[in-house]
Amino acid sequence: MNKLLLLAPMVAILPAFASAGEEEAPVTVMDEVVVTATKTEETRKEIVNSVVIKDSSALEETPASSLGEALANESGLDWRTYGNYGGAAEAIKIRGMSADATLVAVDGVVINSPSLGMADVGQIPLNSIERVEVVKGPGSLLYGTGAMGGTVNIITKAPKRDGFAAKVEAGYGTEESYRLSAENGGFIIGDLGYYLTLNRKETDGFRDNSDLRHNDATLKLLLDKGKQFQANLDAGLVDREYGLPGPQPPAGTVPYSINGVTFYNSDSATLLDRGEDDNQRAALTLKGEATDWLDWRVKGDYVDLTGSNYSRYSYNGTSTETEVTNTVSGLEGNLNLHPFAGINLLLGNEYRNYDYENIQQALDSSGDPVSGGGVDEEHRVFTNGTFAELGYQAIDMVKLVGGYRYETHSLFGHEDVVRYGAVFTPWEKTALKFNRGQHFKAPTMNDLFWPDDLFTKGNPDLKPETGWHTDITLEQEGLLQDKLFVSVSWFDWDIDDKINWAEDPSQPTIWGNYWTPFNVDTYQAQGWEFNLKLGPFSSIQADFSLTLLDAEEQLNRGATRDALNTPETLFKCQLSHLSDFGLISTVTARYTGSRPGYYAANTDSQPEIELDAYWTIDLKLEQTFAEHWKVGLQALNLLDEEYDTYLLGFTDQTTFAYTQQPYPGAGRSLFASVSYTW
Repeated sequence: MNKLLLLAPMVAILPAFASAGEEEAPVTVMDEVVVTATKTEETRKEIVNSVVIKDSSALEETPASSLGEALANESGLDWRTYGNYGGAAEAIKIRGMSADATLVAVDGVVINSPSLGMADVGQIPLNSIERVEVVKGPGSLLYGTGAMGGTVNIITKAPKRDGFAAKVEAGYGTEESYRLSAENGGFIIGDLGYYLTLNRKETDGFRDNSDLRHNDATLKLLLDKGKQFQANLDAGLVDREYGLPGPQPPAGTVPYSINGVTFYNSDSATLLDRGEDDNQRAALTLKGEATDWLDWRVKGDYVDLTGSNYSRYSYNGTSTETEVTNTVSGLEGNLNLHPFAGINLLLGNEYRNYDYENIQQALDSSGDPVSGGGVDEEHRVFTNGTFAELGYQAIDMVKLVGGYRYETHSLFGHEDVVRYGAVFTPWEKTALKFNRGQHFKAPTMNDLFWPDDLFTKGNPDLKPETGWHTDITLEQEGLLQDKLFVSVSWFDWDIDDKINWAEDPSQPTIWGNYWTPFNVDTYQAQGWEFNLKLGPFSSIQADFSLTLLDAEEQLNRGATRDALNTPETLFKCQLSHLSDFGLISTVTARYTGSRPGYYAANTDSQPEIELDAYWTIDLKLEQTFAEHWKVGLQALNLLDEEYDTYLLGFTDQTTFAYTQQPYPGAGRSLFASVSYTW
């Protein structure tokens, strides 16, 4: 599809909104406050980054059942899952980088898995979120490893002083899906308040062995003494169990069984594989204003992530049960100095300790433990980062930003990170931003320490991935009586020493050669992001996002080629309408362009299989009545579009034919709900 055609809906709708604008009151968009970009409160116009912001109202209105769906195809953001089945991990990719280059935090606590590098945003309950800030561009200066493409910070709901909040909701939908949720919060004794959310959901999934059972809870305790002192205790837990269906085998595949146990059929490549997650997090944050020119903040946090995986191999029925536990504890302190008008200096230090345990148990063809077939390895690493960032308002129209981080890692030494940028505001409602900085990502715990299983093993001699990230952003508001906000960004990034798992001919094993990670590849990309917000006009709000991306992977042992599983074009259009009788209607259309799905060899520059482009359209209707009641209807993939997300190899044990098979996206689903708010 011609990329210019995707701009047509924006151009076509402008006259209609312009003619309606004369009767509407002004609405400002640009003065939104952002805390993630600088770890201090600054307006959107003052920061050098391009950002995406979603508050609780926007999240509630959007037709999405998860945070990943709500952020999907926003400018620069690509939401990826392995087929959208019940327990599929939901990853956010920013500007074409891999999912492990996006740092995700909840109330400032990093929830990326140290063993995998990525964060599963599908585990975060939507009803616990007050606000989401996605800061695009280099984030390693303030957040350390992993914040290469950008940072997603989820800020959970806090109690309000204007009274207690309480809500219960129940819903049921296709695929035998149901959800129960409750939330309650307020101030109970003087300045002490709380906010609690509880959720339970289940689904059979749209394929065999794609079910999910999920429970979560979040709690925030707040002692609020105003600007002088605040104490926050944030905690959350997730407990879930799910099937792992794998890719969809070729049509007509005959179900395959061993000793009466069916391993796969034509719907799912694995009928026995299961996964479990048991995750907890807690953080205590103390902050205050010591003087008019000095703010301080201290945060201690603890995260325990335990993931279990049970898999059976269809070629002989044997299996492996794996449990990986990552325990992370951290301590961070910040000082924010602003002694003179136009000068702001942020100083900080962050220490993090990572404990990693990998327990593997070999099982025989009947699924019973093999004597002597167990592995239990424990490892520890720690990091310490010291950083400083200075903001200087040289003149009224120019703000300069520069910073430095010194990061120490217990295994690979230290990393120097710099960032600098500028914001030019030649007119009150115009901002031109320049941002350039270094980024890095340490090897994951699996990369370093995966146990030797005679087929794969980690590599403790790896180096961190490093590179530079540059972007230029123009933001303009004030058009159409302050009801049109436009932003355009150009970005360019590169990554050296990209870590890639590959077969090593120098390390033979009884199964062939070891697969192990190496620092061998280079990645780079350039692209454009366009964002446009219109309204409200006659109770209609419209949002448009477009991303044009050119990402390449340069393999040290092969060719330069388009990056795997990375679309060149992403588009999103969302229209919302609020009627006079309390009905909120929201329609979201998303376009994901074609992308390479499989290269047969590292020396190939053209993909053997390309995943097709696709559209999805989602709808949400919510009607409020009797003041407290609300009923809703949500339809995802309304047109029942067939599309694939990833490919994986599948071997038919009857014919021994090996093919690349897709993870199919979910078809049309409907979900109805009813809620009561006090």
